[in-house]
Amino acid sequence: MTHKKFTNTDIILIDIIGFSNNSTKDQLEIITYLTKSYSKMIRTLLNNSQMSFSKMIEGIIPTGDGFYCILNPRLKGYGVILGLNFIYFAELMIKMNKKFSGVKVAVHTGEVYPFIDILGHTNFIGEGLNDCSRFLQIKNVSPTALIASKDAFLSFEKFLNIHPDFKELMIQREFKRSSLQEFEDKHGRIRVTYLVWLRHTGIINPPNTNFNSLLM
Repeated sequence: MTHKKFTNTDIILIDIIGFSNNSTKDQLEIITYLTKSYSKMIRTLLNNSQMSFSKMIEGIIPTGDGFYCILNPRLKGYGVILGLNFIYFAELMIKMNKKFSGVKVAVHTGEVYPFIDILGHTNFIGEGLNDCSRFLQIKNVSPTALIASKDAFLSFEKFLNIHPDFKELMIQREFKRSSLQEFEDKHGRIRVTYLVWLRHTGIINPPNTNFNSLLM
């Protein structure tokens, strides 16, 4: 059996706030609502950028109280923007469903390895996934702020240099970031991260397959 090589790309982890505090019935309602809403958001991004799903996303891994989104490596650096899209859409969802309290979102650039699972579907393992989950352990973060690892932020800066129209859009939307934050994860390892946000929120499409910018 031939195994694919690892992929170094952006990993976005979405975690539903307070999910375990809900009854099983409410958990089902919340995760169903989130899945349908984010599916609609992703379809909108793909349609606006004239892009197929696989050109944007390598895979989705459910976690029970959220999911990992593995970005296509051709779009590495867009993960910070996609994470901000997830946060923006969550703020809209809060207004529509009283049981939904929002999400925490972390982005990390790291390695993942694809494999075929027992059902014949492509799945992923790798330190990149584990590292991304550690960044959600930082305390006292506003749900409107994205947690971006230092590696993810460096990928984001490279992306903006390649796509100056996105760089200009970030200025227009008043992109902000914190100073570099350090915290100790549950395994005693020091993690470094930025908290980032937009003063003027809204959906931002990925570059299309020809890497021409299509923005909303």
